[in-house]
Amino acid sequence: MNLLDQQAANRRRTWLVMALFAGFLFLLGYGFDRFYLGVEGMPVPLAATAGLVFGGVSALSGYYKGDRAVLASTGAVPIAQALAAETDDTRRFRLTQAGNVVSEMAIAAGLPEPKVYIIPDPDPNAFATGRDPEHASIAVTNGLVDMLTREELQGVAAHELSHVRNLDIRLMTVIAALVGAIVLLSDWARRSMRFGSAGGSRRSRNKDGGGGLGVVLLAIWIVAVILAPLIGQGLAMMVSRRRESLADASGAELTRNPLALASALEKIDAVATPTAAVKRGTAHLCIADPLGRPAGLREGFWADLFASHPPMASRIAALREMGYQPASPR
Repeated sequence: MNLLDQQAANRRRTWLVMALFAGFLFLLGYGFDRFYLGVEGMPVPLAATAGLVFGGVSALSGYYKGDRAVLASTGAVPIAQALAAETDDTRRFRLTQAGNVVSEMAIAAGLPEPKVYIIPDPDPNAFATGRDPEHASIAVTNGLVDMLTREELQGVAAHELSHVRNLDIRLMTVIAALVGAIVLLSDWARRSMRFGSAGGSRRSRNKDGGGGLGVVLLAIWIVAVILAPLIGQGLAMMVSRRRESLADASGAELTRNPLALASALEKIDAVATPTAAVKRGTAHLCIADPLGRPAGLREGFWADLFASHPPMASRIAALREMGYQPASPR
């Protein structure tokens, strides 16, 4: 798949994911109408409509403002602000070097120079966000800046700029916003169920004749409410895993030095501390899983469902193979 094919596929996936998330939000609202409020005498399904509107607003908000929300959630600051606040000459040099590397890689990729942000976290990690190359941002942690060599930083910057060039950032930023919307509505529905009246459920069962269909629909809705956060996260994880492997290959193509990115990933993988500044809803954006979940060490269906990244060992081995070197013993 060439670059144009990847971009077209990501545009399609963005709209498909937005539609799926909005439909799921509509389902949550429909169940609330049917089993909590009751449907008789209601010309408009209030909660279902509200859920659909909320999903649409969340999708559009994620598209236009999701990058700012993601950056704010991590405490990231513009690199110029980080430099102005830094008094240590060595750290100022490393921050300046990181900014220069991103500029160089943007030129190599033929992209507008993205905004660079620094996350005040000692764990090495990085991510890209934004709706398109003209509105892209790359955020790196203090730990990444301090730990990696210049060549390794180039590998990481090329990986993140590959996400920008392939339009992965649009898809993953919208997903981050919609996962948050699903979690909020699911929590609201669970709280309402605790204090709600059973009148709506009784009316629905009577309407369905004997309650058989009503009981089945009620069970489906309750399961959907309970599993909503997992379903949203699972969709984000499945999309993210495939994007990371493609970005590794595209980044290595940009630098012509796959071993530098392999070395960077080895250093990142060797640090066991989670990236505290990155929350669960935005974990799929990072170059390495910031939560350190065991599922990220495995492959297969369940790993695709619960892990945001492919196994680091597999990624490193693939990059070393591209550089005609065997994987390092682990």
